[in-house]
Amino acid sequence: MWINLRKQARQLENELDLKLVSFSKLCTSYSSSRDGRRGDSNSDTAPLLNNSTQDRMFETMSGEIEQLLAKLTGVNDKMAEYTSTPGVTSLNAALMHTLQRHRDILQDYTHEFHKTKANFLAIREREDLLGSVRKDIETYKSGSGVNNRRTELFLKEHEHLRNSDRLMDDTISIAMATKENMTSQRGLLKSIQSRVNTLANRFPAINNLVQRLNLRKRRDSLILGGVIGVCTILLLLYAFH
Repeated sequence: MWINLRKQARQLENELDLKLVSFSKLCTSYSSSRDGRRGDSNSDTAPLLNNSTQDRMFETMSGEIEQLLAKLTGVNDKMAEYTSTPGVTSLNAALMHTLQRHRDILQDYTHEFHKTKANFLAIREREDLLGSVRKDIETYKSGSGVNNRRTELFLKEHEHLRNSDRLMDDTISIAMATKENMTSQRGLLKSIQSRVNTLANRFPAINNLVQRLNLRKRRDSLILGGVIGVCTILLLLYAFH
């Protein structure tokens, strides 16, 4: 039973990883694609269709990710129940370690999903606001008795907003690329840590060696700290004299 639960957890984690990467790319490309469509004055219907398509993709992917997170939560709960089953007490420490690792992965994926979703909604809201401002400016320009000076000020302000928008998009893209890289590195470090823990559990001698190295490292740190403290006191005494 435990093996099947772990298999299900790993499969769901892999599916979530792929979904979150696609979801992150959708969020990154949303603003740039809408900015390009705003510059297309030849069609009034195409932008609406494209916006609607991306919004539907957002809603669909959000629902799929939420379902996968719910399934993974259920599998983790079943794994927790299994660790409390009578007869597995001797293996409880190893099982709890594995369970905690899967819980950490679930927590990371949940946090990443909510953060990416919030970024997407913020970008969409900002794009809608800029589109409304642009429409107001165009309506004002096409009306009778337009004040050229005021129109020029509106256009300059709009251009300033668009430049700020592009700068924010670039910043978000860099941040999300950095996040993906850190997520990949985190997964690699967790894999290495898991292998080291496995070797340590299988070979007590290695575990004892690691513990001795850690103790020696702490002892050396204490000695070095004491030497630095004594030197500092001597320097202070010398300075006062």
